[in-house]
Amino acid sequence: MELASLNTSTCGDPSISFEAWTGQRKIVSIGSNAGAEPLPFQEWHHFKEAFAPEVVARAVRESHRPIATCLDPFGGSGTTALASQFLGIAPTTIEVNPYLADLIEAKLGVYNPDELAQDFRRIVRATSRQAGDLRRFASLPLTFIESAATDRWIFDRAVARRIACHLVAIDTLSNPHHRRLFRVLLGGMLISVSNVIINGKGRRYRRGWTERRTAPEMVDMLFKQRCQAAITEIHEHRYRRHRGHTVLRGDCLSELANAAPADLAVFSPPYPNSFDYTDVYNAELWMLGYLDSTASNHALRKSTLCSHVQLKRDFLAPPPGSLRLSRALGRLRRERDSLWSPWIPDMIGHYFHDMSKVLGLLYERLTPHAEVWAVVGDSRYAGVQIPVAKILADYAPTLGYRVLNVEPFRSMRASAQQGGQHQLAESLLILQKDD
Repeated sequence: MELASLNTSTCGDPSISFEAWTGQRKIVSIGSNAGAEPLPFQEWHHFKEAFAPEVVARAVRESHRPIATCLDPFGGSGTTALASQFLGIAPTTIEVNPYLADLIEAKLGVYNPDELAQDFRRIVRATSRQAGDLRRFASLPLTFIESAATDRWIFDRAVARRIACHLVAIDTLSNPHHRRLFRVLLGGMLISVSNVIINGKGRRYRRGWTERRTAPEMVDMLFKQRCQAAITEIHEHRYRRHRGHTVLRGDCLSELANAAPADLAVFSPPYPNSFDYTDVYNAELWMLGYLDSTASNHALRKSTLCSHVQLKRDFLAPPPGSLRLSRALGRLRRERDSLWSPWIPDMIGHYFHDMSKVLGLLYERLTPHAEVWAVVGDSRYAGVQIPVAKILADYAPTLGYRVLNVEPFRSMRASAQQGGQHQLAESLLILQKDD
């Protein structure tokens, strides 16, 4: 994995606060932005289930100690880090997915809006004179670009040419921060110009996609719109209460030891729901050049938290300490023949091995009496409920934490394989370092 990247800019004008960023909007649930007004920077890439930044503000407000630093070991969309900047707090974020790490850093970065606008115009001029070379995508899986060798593809050839054209133009920019920003903005629109959608358990083809092709001009139009909106947001919110950030690139089990001490941790880990989170970003990872072989794809998937069974692993057993988990795993093993994958009990056990290790490593990075605020979700297989928050609360005392609260706040819909009904709790787990 890449080395950490660090921005050490000084604090800006404190008038751009968290309240100014959010407009004190009303949210339906702290676990989701759905139903609330979208915030600046959130639409750079659509995250259906990203938790609301208001949970970060609440954690700071209710903390039993002053907060100067905040840590997120599962960076995702960058919610914790971005909210921390507007709250005047120094953020540290860990993210294993290289596209998401770039997205987070692009949101947190300090830019000169005039220079950004000049580079944007350079891209527009360059792309207006080029056709695009598909050789850039020669290493991609066969189903990515339209060809006679397959009957299904994610991108039509004409669309792929426009994407290649924009990538070439972005690569010519001299400022690496600008290159990262414009690449991320291009990545955030790739699914919109593709023949697929992200839904349910992953990627599927749009209905009637063979008859309703995307016009290649849509690539140019959407890119211009997104860049203009992003530059406006950067300009309007350039003076945040804290303008520094640290992004550690790699898996949190490896990178937590490199994180600076933190007064607070706010995060949402992957849920043990058999959802391959890496696969969700496959289009962006391959098209933007983060992946270039099946080996690099396998290595990235293997480095993520164990939350699905699509990748063959040597599953590890959970540590002792939760009778609740032991009983659930016993029931799952008895139901193994009726499960859609026989490896589900092993995946669940490995998930709590990983999560207990994360909490243990996190403990070492927290300052005295610091708190952990984690948004977690339950799963269910063959009628067997996996109450994630309660199981993690069982482990907390053995890891040096005191459980302050387990607060269910939303009911999620189970997958079709699990019945499809609203019966899976999403909860806020609050722990405190007990020293």
